[in-house]
Amino acid sequence: MSAEAHDHGHEHDHEHEHHHKDTFITKYIFSIDHKMIAKQYLITGIIMGIIGIVMSLLFRMQLAWPEESFKIFNVLLGDKFAPDGVMANDIYLALVTIHGTIMVFFVLTAGLSGTFSNLLIPLQIGARDMASGFMNMISYWLFFLSAVIMLSSLFVEAGPASAGWTIYPPLSALPQAIPGSGTGMTLWLVSMAIFIASSLMGSLNYIVTVINLRTKGMSMTRLPLTIWTFFVTAIIGVISFPVLLSAALLLIFDRSFGTSFFLSDIYIAGEVLHYQGGSPVLFEHLFWFLGHPEVYIVILPAMGLVSEIMATNSRKPIFGYRAMIMSVLAIAFLSTIVWGHHMFISGMNPFLGSVFTFTTLLIAIPSAVKAFNWITTLWKGNLQFNPAMLFSIGMVSTFITGGLTGIILGDSTLDINVHDTYFVIAHFHLVMGISALYGMFAGIYHWFPKMYGRMLNKNLGYIHFWVTAVCAYGVFFPMHFIGLAGLPRRYYTNTNFPLFDDLQNVNVLITTFALVGGAFQLVFLYNFFSSIFYGKKAVQNPWKSTTLEWTTPVEHIHGNWPGEIPHVYRWPYDYSNPNHDVDFVPQNVPMKEGEEVLHH
Repeated sequence: MSAEAHDHGHEHDHEHEHHHKDTFITKYIFSIDHKMIAKQYLITGIIMGIIGIVMSLLFRMQLAWPEESFKIFNVLLGDKFAPDGVMANDIYLALVTIHGTIMVFFVLTAGLSGTFSNLLIPLQIGARDMASGFMNMISYWLFFLSAVIMLSSLFVEAGPASAGWTIYPPLSALPQAIPGSGTGMTLWLVSMAIFIASSLMGSLNYIVTVINLRTKGMSMTRLPLTIWTFFVTAIIGVISFPVLLSAALLLIFDRSFGTSFFLSDIYIAGEVLHYQGGSPVLFEHLFWFLGHPEVYIVILPAMGLVSEIMATNSRKPIFGYRAMIMSVLAIAFLSTIVWGHHMFISGMNPFLGSVFTFTTLLIAIPSAVKAFNWITTLWKGNLQFNPAMLFSIGMVSTFITGGLTGIILGDSTLDINVHDTYFVIAHFHLVMGISALYGMFAGIYHWFPKMYGRMLNKNLGYIHFWVTAVCAYGVFFPMHFIGLAGLPRRYYTNTNFPLFDDLQNVNVLITTFALVGGAFQLVFLYNFFSSIFYGKKAVQNPWKSTTLEWTTPVEHIHGNWPGEIPHVYRWPYDYSNPNHDVDFVPQNVPMKEGEEVLHH
């Protein structure tokens, strides 16, 4: 379909919009407008994030002050799981499991990618909407349904799933294994199956939209890096999410229909179960074939947002545009052949371990290219230190510090010493969790005016950034050292091991930072929700940015542009161009006579 034909067809759709008035339900609930769906993803992601953070604070309190009585435990967990305010060991593992699931899938995958892919893909490529608005709506509501089912597992009698967020069999495959292996585990699996359906529908929509609906002049090498990262993220999701779906379905078969895909020679309380022939390690392969690309499904959108924000607030072109694209493609390819580094102590053949070590260390190269390019973009730039820029720089910091420990964990001989300790937790929370959250916060501060037509309070943004930055390092930096000392993860108390008595003070320090950092997220929540209604009204292009989304009017219309869709004449990072008097030239400004295209 040519750009003109697409444009003409959508002009007709756009005219049609004025003939019927949207009701509250069609505008705010069952909306097919990508901008509204982006807001739905964002608000849902924020709510899930609050729940996930509260869970982490509860189990951090348990680790810092084991066997202590806290009224809040009793209030939130009830008499069954916190008798007299003392946390039961069953619910501790359940909180760890659901916290991990919520943060990885419902906040960082759907909340981050769902929000910004929906908001920015049509706006930045010059399209009226997604390729299929209806499918987009279905995708969000499946995500919402899966979130409700996941949360409902908190209220079943035996408690929610408790096998860790990786749900390894046999704990997850035998309903009688532990209390959290009952109905709660079944709900977890059903929720994830629906979540994967939502994710696949969204990803296919993003891919088709980027390939087919770009405006005239918007070649692939004129796409902003945000679009490149969303596009590649969607491709990784389409390749790897079905593998987790198959693992979840086979696990449901093992649990409910007597098969033994993942079970073999099991004894429970002296009883010999009839399962034979399956392999729990097969589940690990299936899980991590999604689980490692998932890390990049989470971090790539954050990288795209940060690249865009850094170029805008450095007032200079992004350094190495094509190298950035190549590194995204290299990361996407390599991410699918490194999953075995999660399984070095599963009895893997040492030769195979060395292959996975090689591919894992290889993926550090495109990651380093991105880090160097960000730093070089900042170098000698006219830096604007607004909250979005600070969170972007913070993301580069945590990505580098967290990534360095990945070199240790990616080496099979070194990994064996720290596998399943707090060293692993410190690594992936910094490189994936905190970095992706910083990218998400940066994106919210930068594109809030586009979403809501108002500005966030900058001073509250500064408070939010500095306290969050100090507390994030305060939580995860010390974890490296208690991990090197051998402290295992997922134990609800370490008081039975005199070896770890000296580490208890470090746990108290970590928890103190976590409580302060968690409390200061309330500053962000207040800023976000109050600014929607009372924030200063935004101008059309508050950051003097070059990309197409800032050419649309502040008031939202379904169709994005009131008249013709703008055509594109230049790449998206025309900042400080010596041929122009102003320090930014939007993509829809035609080239002057004799003006040369800047090399990138």
